[in-house]
Amino acid sequence: MPSIIWFEDATRRDIASVGGKNASLGEMITRLSPHGIKVPSGFATTAEAYWRFIDAHGLRAPIAVLIEKWKAGGATLAETGAAIRESILGGSWPAEIEAEIIAAYRMLSRTLGTNAASVAVRSSATAEDLPTASFAGQQESFLNVVGEQELMSACRRCYASLFTDRAISYREVNGFDHMKVALSVGVQEMVRSDLGGAGVMFSIETETGFDKVVLINAAWGLGEYVVKGTVDPDEYRVFKPLLGKTALVPIIQKRCGTKLSKLTYGKSFEPTRGVSTSRDEQTTLVLTDEEVIQLARWAIAIEKHYGCPMDIEWAKDGRDGQLHIVQARPETVQAKVASDKLPTYKIGKKGRVLAKGLAIGSAIAAGPVCLIEHPADIGKFTDGSILVTKTTDPDWVPLMKRACAIVTDHGGRTSHAAIVSRELGLPAIVGAENATRLLHTGGIVTVSCAEGDEGRIYEGAAEFQAETISLADIPETRTKVMLNLADPQSASRWWRLPTDGIGLARMEFVISNAIQIHPMALAHFDRLRDQSAKQKIAAMTSGYTERTHYFVDELARGLARLAAVAHPEPIIVRMSDFKTNEYAGLCGGAEFEPQEENPMIGFRGASRYYSPKYRDGFALECRAIKQLREGIGFTNVIMMIPFCRSVHEAEKVLQVMAENGLQRGVNGLQVYVMCEIPSNVILAADFARLFDGFSIGSNDLTQLTLGVDRDSEELASLFDEQDEAVKWMIAKVIAEARRAGAKIGLCGQAPSDHPDFAAFLVECGIDSISVTPDSFVAVKRAVAAAEKGEKTR
Repeated sequence: MPSIIWFEDATRRDIASVGGKNASLGEMITRLSPHGIKVPSGFATTAEAYWRFIDAHGLRAPIAVLIEKWKAGGATLAETGAAIRESILGGSWPAEIEAEIIAAYRMLSRTLGTNAASVAVRSSATAEDLPTASFAGQQESFLNVVGEQELMSACRRCYASLFTDRAISYREVNGFDHMKVALSVGVQEMVRSDLGGAGVMFSIETETGFDKVVLINAAWGLGEYVVKGTVDPDEYRVFKPLLGKTALVPIIQKRCGTKLSKLTYGKSFEPTRGVSTSRDEQTTLVLTDEEVIQLARWAIAIEKHYGCPMDIEWAKDGRDGQLHIVQARPETVQAKVASDKLPTYKIGKKGRVLAKGLAIGSAIAAGPVCLIEHPADIGKFTDGSILVTKTTDPDWVPLMKRACAIVTDHGGRTSHAAIVSRELGLPAIVGAENATRLLHTGGIVTVSCAEGDEGRIYEGAAEFQAETISLADIPETRTKVMLNLADPQSASRWWRLPTDGIGLARMEFVISNAIQIHPMALAHFDRLRDQSAKQKIAAMTSGYTERTHYFVDELARGLARLAAVAHPEPIIVRMSDFKTNEYAGLCGGAEFEPQEENPMIGFRGASRYYSPKYRDGFALECRAIKQLREGIGFTNVIMMIPFCRSVHEAEKVLQVMAENGLQRGVNGLQVYVMCEIPSNVILAADFARLFDGFSIGSNDLTQLTLGVDRDSEELASLFDEQDEAVKWMIAKVIAEARRAGAKIGLCGQAPSDHPDFAAFLVECGIDSISVTPDSFVAVKRAVAAAEKGEKTR
């Protein structure tokens, strides 16, 4: 039998011969290359060649004996692995196998126009890259291997890596017979990503399983630094359903990682070496928008071909700028998640934030820190502790299994620490930058991954609750039940909820958390007097030739992540409703905001949008909505105007919107108005002529109906959304809206707190109720019960 198979002759049916990784490469070359997906050429040694090597040295029985001795407790894992690897590394190649590998290498070199090609030599086990077990990083890979003898040495080291401590342990835990797993070696043309960039992408969101998103990580140089978590990479998210629409750029997130180092080609005695990146490389995104879109399209095509979510490695050749796919394997973590169950965590009382990073998973764990900075100190780890270290590699897996949570200074969502933590079901925070300096062994902390993309490490043991929602038990209702969402980072946690859309997306949350700069300070940067704020703004907007584009891009993409969760259902975006004291707290904001005695009923909402004091800021908000709808493609976005005191004011706001390219009715644009002032109820028929719908803001409506400051502790007992006067207002405006043919919903807290209030709204004939995610199920059941009661009357 032949010792090698060219990738062009292999398919995914050949896992038994060439392992999961090499079978997948062959599958993509034979089936997907005709569709424009570029995969570097190469060949694979066969499982038969591996067994012939093992048998040539009589190693089957000795290996089996060593494994049994370890399982019986007669030797340590380290002793067992070292002994097996030494026996393999000491073996010479059978002449016929060596001849076939060298002949294939020479042919590949000639095809590439050289005498000795630079190749990647990768291990591919016959129990690897399966839908239920990834074996990620269990065996070795060697990059920039040049020359025949160097190739044969790398192939032998790949064979030996089948028995690394981590690989033995992984097989044992997953129930694979050590003596039935063979190893194939893939020899693949090197893409010159040392001159370009590389990374990893998933065809779903890794933390939540959100299946409408492609997640891409990217860094300069060879891709190993992304996989191993050595660098903090760039991160992109692309919304899949809108990729088929020409002229749209549905990139819903772009985050520039620090990328402090990169892996490049070295010398002959050192095939690869790490170097520091330049300042420009650290502050520049690796991929253009066009390249992000191309990779995302490839991810969708690969996912469709394999019929399951995929974990894909890609590389960009710095010589010609061409993108290539160098590996693809089934995603194994979200594939195991029950589709009808939604585990949720909610954090309560907590200490101060000690460190932050990227949240992996959505769980929370508390316990003592165990700081391990070097592999030599692994023996000092205490079971059940929170492992804190700079980064991890596959050798750390046995230790990671003993932790209750993991924190690393470096790494992105596709790093080794992130992938293994997901497989183990552990909360992890990667890319925390200085966790090893801020945390100390023995200190009690809480690792929270339940608050969105950003993971937080709190001092002390926080209070938290865990709950699993059964989606199969949620009833259907005629009345639409929607979500109130504000944080783009955590929105996709709720994608499995059977919602009717987002009834309230708070724009100001995106501005204060993601943008952090007052829009007027960007629109009038040159006249800003605060030099400290000016320096901060200049740093935050570096890379933008026009600083206002930073506000527009960040706001549009932040809202896009909310819209993605609801698509194609509607998302109602409330335009900014900061109070002056809140706006003043934004960077550069103090110079543009008046000081008011009572901001709650002051210069807020609609009154700002046409005022010279904020009109230029509102123009940026409008540009962001236009980009969100027409550039990214979320035409399911509805605009909503808050705190609109009069019909005349409504007309002025609509005129300003039209001047900024947003005209009600054009391109399907709907505009709603918040109903939170008694005048909105009294003149509901007149407001209905100007707007497509109403959303009742019960907090402000209660405040202004009862004359109770909703922030007053002294008057807290008088603030009651179920007061008869407030209910009269609500019933009145619902009736007026229905009479005028306008949509009407409610987005206050009352239905979440009081099921009987939800029943009252149903009885009034409301179209929709929008609530916080944690109360969605309870409100849905209350609404279903109320509707059932209507039927029986």
